[in-house]
Amino acid sequence: MTDTQAPPTTATVSIPVKQTPAPLRVLENYALPALTVLVYIFFSFFPLSAAAFPTLNNLNVILGSQAVIALISIAALFPLVSGYFDFSLGANAVMAQVMTAGFMSLYGLPLWLSVLIAMALGTLVGVVNGYFVTKLAMSPFVTTLGMSMLLAGLMTWFTGGKTFVSGLDPALIKFGSTRLAGIPIVFFITLLVALVAWYFFSHTPFGRSLYAIGSNATAAKLVGLPVSKNVWWSFIVAGFIAGGAGVLQLSRVGSAAASDGGTLLFPALAAVFLGATAIRPGFFNVWGTIIGAVFVSVSVSGLALSGASGWASNVFNGLALLAAVALSTYLGRRKRRG
Repeated sequence: MTDTQAPPTTATVSIPVKQTPAPLRVLENYALPALTVLVYIFFSFFPLSAAAFPTLNNLNVILGSQAVIALISIAALFPLVSGYFDFSLGANAVMAQVMTAGFMSLYGLPLWLSVLIAMALGTLVGVVNGYFVTKLAMSPFVTTLGMSMLLAGLMTWFTGGKTFVSGLDPALIKFGSTRLAGIPIVFFITLLVALVAWYFFSHTPFGRSLYAIGSNATAAKLVGLPVSKNVWWSFIVAGFIAGGAGVLQLSRVGSAAASDGGTLLFPALAAVFLGATAIRPGFFNVWGTIIGAVFVSVSVSGLALSGASGWASNVFNGLALLAAVALSTYLGRRKRRG
């Protein structure tokens, strides 16, 4: 190369990114809320459900039952955002429900102490799950599914197959039925937890680090994020919230019996994956999850009041979960390609 020659240069090629049209973005973001409204209107005028569905009492049932499901959905968000499932959340909530009732009914403990111990046990379950997954590198699917089965068995042993209905503090039952502005107070508690979770994910370094870990754990580790520690904490927070959900469930139904928690877990998972198709399509997010929980509750209530058989709610939850997983996966991949 002579002195008059310029050194070789590397050409930079810009690859245009196809932008989603604004109307389509709006449709993606708000299709689920619009669908929820349409389903509510449909069952309000459907002849078989029109008499009971649009009443204030049914709205209270929808929001009250949705509150517990939504809390478990929010709990599931923490490990899910970081890329992990926790299938023990339903059984964890049932454990907190049963232990709170059992401590009062069998041992005469005061309400505050029963709630405190039950939530501490729920948090301990999260600690154990997180330890197995992060320190022992066990599969989160196997670990949390095994924990769910373990808790269900322990609760069956603890209750002796009975249902706790007596000896409960009336203050707890009164709290569960209290309404504020005609709406169950447990719904406002759920909104408060949702607000805290939204702030946590959106405005704190720890919350944003969970999204980074879920997107690419290897890259997150290379930039210095404490991946194992943060994932462990995500399971701990999930266990704590699930314990609170169990206490709220006891206040709502006024009794406790052993179960595997599937009736709480699967609608919650459906809500989480449905939520990943709304507000921020392709990403797990708090407000989409709340809307997903309301959609599930409205749909199941409408089916029940329309005279559908008991298996219809399970069929709906299963179909909703499958459709939500497929759609959220597709949207997530499209977002990453963009």
